[in-house]
Amino acid sequence: MKIVVIGGTGLIGSRLVTNLSEHGHEAVAAAPSTGVNALTGEGLADVVAGASVVVDVSNSPSFEDGPVMEFFETSTRNLLAAEAAAGVGHHVALSVVGADQLPDSGYLRAKTAQHKLIESSSIPFTIVQATQFFEFVRGIADTGTEGGTFRVAPVSFQPIAGEDVSRLVGRAAVAAPANGRVEIGGPERFPMDEFFRAALAAWNDPREVVTDPHARYFGTELSERSLVPGDDATLGEIRYHDWQGRS
Repeated sequence: MKIVVIGGTGLIGSRLVTNLSEHGHEAVAAAPSTGVNALTGEGLADVVAGASVVVDVSNSPSFEDGPVMEFFETSTRNLLAAEAAAGVGHHVALSVVGADQLPDSGYLRAKTAQHKLIESSSIPFTIVQATQFFEFVRGIADTGTEGGTFRVAPVSFQPIAGEDVSRLVGRAAVAAPANGRVEIGGPERFPMDEFFRAALAAWNDPREVVTDPHARYFGTELSERSLVPGDDATLGEIRYHDWQGRS
């Protein structure tokens, strides 16, 4: 199959293109650097021509409320229109577990808007909702740090390796459309405050990790299960400790 990967040069997309190619598919990396821009529409019609599947793993360059909403709404509308014109049979999008349960986060509101556009289109689809990536753990700590202190809620946390995300998104891309959402997460679940306390210690990071039930995560407070998938989720294979050792 010809499978176009929007965001195909990034962390997840580049691995996804490699994985799909190794399994005999014509995987095309589409990104601004390859002349394809979903936000402006540049190059979309040409790249999706003849494609069976389009996988969107792109991300907004800005997480500010206005720009991130503009990115996901506009790029998704442009993608869906180009796919409809080309007769694409399956739209796959990578999203975030619990996005529609955390409306105080501008980023997650934008992902929820993306879901609604995909679900209301005529194109068969699969939305893959993933937990936080191992690769973003340090960034989460940096975003939540003020004055040398990182405040974090004692809720459940189940991060996943980017390598596993690429593999599982690829599996969804070559399967029949779910016409719904599927969840993926890491193989281990931790109390989030304990996880970050151990992670910072392993980095020899002097920041203090303070347990705070009201600590905000990208603008929103969390409940116990906000960031973890349901019981029917597909789990990755790579454990954080093993990944950290390799990294």
